Amino acid sequence: MTLIQRRWTGEVPDHSPARTPDFEELRFYLARLRRERHLTLEQLAERSGVGRRSLVQLESGESKGTLETWFKIAEGLDMEIGAVVSALYGPGRERR
Repeated sequence: MTLIQRRWTGEVPDHSPARTPDFEELRFYLARLRRERHLTLEQLAERSGVGRRSLVQLESGESKGTLETWFKIAEGLDMEIGAVVSALYGPGRERR
């Protein structure tokens, strides 16, 4: 059996290079979610408990934030964190 055949059947693990998170898409997605909900930075800051300046830094790409920050933002948007950070996979790409 060839290597390709073994990979096809799952007998050989796939050692593809790891994907890198798309933080650029994540920041655009955050801004879009906020606008779609007609929230100002101040309103999202109040709802999420994340400071306005931190939100500005996230949307501008100055900061990537912490998991706790993204969790709070998701809560402030009434979303699951997984739905918010799914943008890390890039535009139009789904998690595999």
